[in-house]
Amino acid sequence: MVARLKPLVFLAALVPLGALVYGAFADTLGANPLDVITDETGTWTLRFLVLTLLITPLRRWTRWNWLIRYRRMLGLFAFFYGSLHFLTYIWFDQFFDVAEIVADIGRRPFITVGFAAFVLMVPLAATSTAGWIRRLGGRRWNRLHRLVYASAVLAVVHYLWLVKADTSRPVRYGVIIGILLAARVWFAYNARHAKAPHAAAAARRRLSDGVESVDAG
Repeated sequence: MVARLKPLVFLAALVPLGALVYGAFADTLGANPLDVITDETGTWTLRFLVLTLLITPLRRWTRWNWLIRYRRMLGLFAFFYGSLHFLTYIWFDQFFDVAEIVADIGRRPFITVGFAAFVLMVPLAATSTAGWIRRLGGRRWNRLHRLVYASAVLAVVHYLWLVKADTSRPVRYGVIIGILLAARVWFAYNARHAKAPHAAAAARRRLSDGVESVDAG
């Protein structure tokens, strides 16, 4: 089932890009198409970050372990749309003026946090292959990929500081991401407490074995 659905998920993830390309050629993006492209690529970056974070809680709640096979694809699409968002900014807004881009990143806080969110996604995308998992080892790879939490939070802050009037959409994304991160804390808490009785029993067994060996001696 997973093999059959993956191409459909891949094509579905390209629909927003297709809509923007069609709108650009059909001249249906409104009076300021660059603003629409910038907004849409940024919004879809955030949406794919949410979907990426949703996979683990949804898998644990439903026991649908096959969902994990889509997480890497969704994360890469988050990076893809984030790259388009950043490219739109440096190309059409700053015309590849590196000095002005650096100055703008330092001057405007919403661009600073947006740039930080994108930078944090770079190592995640670069190490998303099975080869990198083997090189880093599962534990270090998992630690590195926790950067997605910070990237998602920074993306929400970027969106919140960007809008000037109606903050309802970034607030909604913030609430959703907050719930997904709280779910991870809850899972970690339960796992730690589930292991505690086993660890205590193992310690008692070791102590008992030690006492018995002393008595035997």
